[in-house]
Amino acid sequence: MIPIAGTPVLTAAEMRAAEDAAIAAGTSVDTLMQRAGAGVADAVRRLAGVNDVLILCGPGNNGGDGYVAAARLHAAGRSVRVAASGEPRTPAAIAARALWTGAVEPLATAAPAPVLVDALFGTGLSRALDAETGAALGRLARQANLTIAVDVPSGVATDDGTVFGEVPAFHVTLALGAAKPAHLLQPAAARCGTVRVIPIGIPTDSATQILARPDLTAPPVDAHKFTRGMVAVVRGRMAGAAQLAASAAMHAGAGYVTLLGATIPSAPHALVRRRLDAEALADPRIGALLIGPGLGRDDDACASLEQALATDHPLVVDGDALHLVTPERLCDRHAPLILTPHAGEFAALFGAPAGSKLAAARDAAVRAQATIVFKGPDTVIAAPDGHAIIAGEANSWLSTAGSGDVLAGAIAALLAGGRRALDAAAAGVWLHGEAARRLGPAFIADDLAVALAGARA
Repeated sequence: MIPIAGTPVLTAAEMRAAEDAAIAAGTSVDTLMQRAGAGVADAVRRLAGVNDVLILCGPGNNGGDGYVAAARLHAAGRSVRVAASGEPRTPAAIAARALWTGAVEPLATAAPAPVLVDALFGTGLSRALDAETGAALGRLARQANLTIAVDVPSGVATDDGTVFGEVPAFHVTLALGAAKPAHLLQPAAARCGTVRVIPIGIPTDSATQILARPDLTAPPVDAHKFTRGMVAVVRGRMAGAAQLAASAAMHAGAGYVTLLGATIPSAPHALVRRRLDAEALADPRIGALLIGPGLGRDDDACASLEQALATDHPLVVDGDALHLVTPERLCDRHAPLILTPHAGEFAALFGAPAGSKLAAARDAAVRAQATIVFKGPDTVIAAPDGHAIIAGEANSWLSTAGSGDVLAGAIAALLAGGRRALDAAAAGVWLHGEAARRLGPAFIADDLAVALAGARA
């Protein structure tokens, strides 16, 4: 079992292509199934302890993986039973079924067990389970102490995270070969529990990766405030939002942060305050310019945004500013550009997303020629070149006013420090989540900004 941070993410079609490539290179479907079933058996043996195991097998290759796992667990002396929703239908699944010498119980009447393994349906499902199968799965899951899904929980869509009907929440999901979008995109991700990858010996290259801890080393010994990165934050109507973003930039590692606009008496002494004018915006030392937190949507806000867009500084656009531009206006810029919309801001700028959040973020990145941080309980970061990074389930305590301003400031600090836009965005998302994890429950955004320093350390 491999932790998923930093590993590739494959859609159902990409997974089929990877399997086809392995088969073309001489690996049979039966061999792939043996590897998958063996990996599942090893994982179940470690997780189940001495408890009895019930494996639910469907008619396809996911069910075949379940039969292989059951045979291996039985050979290892474990107490294991099998229940099936029907006879196997694929050649590999039929061959795997022949390996299981025990009884096969009808799914509908199967008795529960302390450990339940769901190998009913894997990738490619596009509809809800039939009523009888869904009811049996739900009943057996409720009566188990540990629930394990093979590849994906039965009843979720692999590529967009849709949940078809009532799907139980599993404690563990064993992703075969590679993680899938459903393991990370909501609402399916909430049904997957802890996700671990079971290698099956196929190529898993992908333009999509799972967010991993970034390299956040200390500045070099000869660093000074400008080599660490200068961030300029444009203040708008809500001064507190801009100050939160500026505070976050300072605590995320920027060496110099300036607030452009009217002064804020309560701001930290370390925050440099300047007027928002052509001279301040022309400062060549600015490594990242941030506009949007608390900006407002009036004529003054539009004028400030036009000033920011006219610069050649790397730019982070957040909050209100995302309601004042179009993708066509943004794609004219040549300097690095990062947009940080939540769902409402995304819809205002790009229209309501159709299909998966991953596909929508990729399309938006191309339209705006920008790195997109599509925020939410699942966050997708996409670059115009097609590369994407998906963050897993977010800390629910981040649902507090100002947390988005803090994220924007952290990303701006990392961008100003010299990272590529995609890397800066990903590092900012990770740092933001780690700071929240360290704080525990019921924090406020002011605490979150300060906690970035400890998270970075």
